[in-house]
Amino acid sequence: MRRLIPLLTALLAACATPRSATFTPREATITPREATITRPNIVLIFADDLGYGELGCYGQAKIATPHIDRLAREGARFTQFYTAAPVCAPARAALMTGLHLGHCPIRDNSEVQPEGQGPLPAEATTLAEDLKNAGYATACIGKWGLGFVGSSGDPNRNGFDLFFGYNCQRQAHNFYPTHLWRNGLKVALEGNDPKTRAEAIFAPDLMVAEARTFIANAGERPFLLAYTSTLPHMAMQPKSADLAPYAGRFDETPYVGGKGYLPHPTPRAGYAAMISRLDAEVGAIRAALEEAGVADRTLIVVTSDNGPTHDVGGVDTAFFDSSGGLRGRKGSVWEGGIRVPCIAWLPGRIAAGSTIDTPAWTVDLRATFAGLAGARSVAAEGTSADGIGRDGVDLCGLLLRGDALPERVLYWPFPGYGGQEAVRDGDWKIVRRDLAKAAKDGQPQPAWQLFDLARDPKETADLAAQHPEVVARLAALADREYRASELFPLAR
Repeated sequence: MRRLIPLLTALLAACATPRSATFTPREATITPREATITRPNIVLIFADDLGYGELGCYGQAKIATPHIDRLAREGARFTQFYTAAPVCAPARAALMTGLHLGHCPIRDNSEVQPEGQGPLPAEATTLAEDLKNAGYATACIGKWGLGFVGSSGDPNRNGFDLFFGYNCQRQAHNFYPTHLWRNGLKVALEGNDPKTRAEAIFAPDLMVAEARTFIANAGERPFLLAYTSTLPHMAMQPKSADLAPYAGRFDETPYVGGKGYLPHPTPRAGYAAMISRLDAEVGAIRAALEEAGVADRTLIVVTSDNGPTHDVGGVDTAFFDSSGGLRGRKGSVWEGGIRVPCIAWLPGRIAAGSTIDTPAWTVDLRATFAGLAGARSVAAEGTSADGIGRDGVDLCGLLLRGDALPERVLYWPFPGYGGQEAVRDGDWKIVRRDLAKAAKDGQPQPAWQLFDLARDPKETADLAAQHPEVVARLAALADREYRASELFPLAR
């Protein structure tokens, strides 16, 4: 869902024109500080539209993901891990701020022309700021989508020493873009044709090289690397070398393109190649940690911003069972839209081969990273300046010792895709959808549906009539957790 915000457009026009440059690889610059080797480095790999069932360690049989599967064997694999939102920008905002969508300042995709999204407000604080204030070097490499260059949402104004990649998520729909950004510098990629989008300079090649350089230059100073990959999001543009291992593997119907998507002669092989390419990037980042001699004191977390895409751009999610049998896809608060893979790896501290069935979500990562880093954080300590209490919890005890988490509620008030709301408490989950349509038609709000996820993770049997008291209790929790947003209203 796209929403034009005139105020933001005016702000963009008022910003100074960014400088431009032709791309030349260079080393990331890091200002040395006192080394703190007792605290782990943190590498967050945040995939784009990677579904719950699209990795081998989650049951995928047709796509090779050996590097991520190895991390799962040597670390912990969550079976009930969630994103805070089923689309890009709010999922990333909730991750950064540690606030669920009932409190988060960005709750849906909001587009600003000519390039960018609605920015995080100046009063927002982020996990990168927590770690930077604790002495960590900080880098975000990949896709941002939380504010145009020079805005209050600029990554350099939100705790990142280094940003390299796509500032705008619309631009990230092309793997051969005309430019990327390094901090406030527009980096031209000469030879990339925006019309043909033919193979020339493949943006992920540049981003993984930048990540390796950042790791190599960090020295003894602890660091945070948020590697926000654009894979496997459409368009389907795998490199020929990545496509080759899947040649002839599947029965194919050529995809003819349309609606802004590129044609592809072997779309199943193409999609598998993009996921395997993501896996290879995970392997390259791990190799860089090993080469730098810091792998044994680095936490790696691999997860996704939302569930798998719909069958657009040539994707066949049914063929790959991309949601792992769960109901729904991207844009939905059904399990398939919000339950995502998550692997955590920290040698010697996270037990190898662990399976964590406790529900957790990306909202927890800010408090968790702060806990590992010994950092002061609004998310870790309690209440922010506007009175909103923390929404995430520190997962360190769960990850490192197997401690139980306190009982808590997970809440998804999503204004996009027709207006939706969901609450999870224990194994109970309530869902209601089409809120905007009902409001427009002057109809009563849709009834809540109730599901027992322990017995029915595919959300097939609505138990609301049998347990009205459970529905009422969870609905009251939604009322408690929701704060109205002028920019992102929810018809509730």
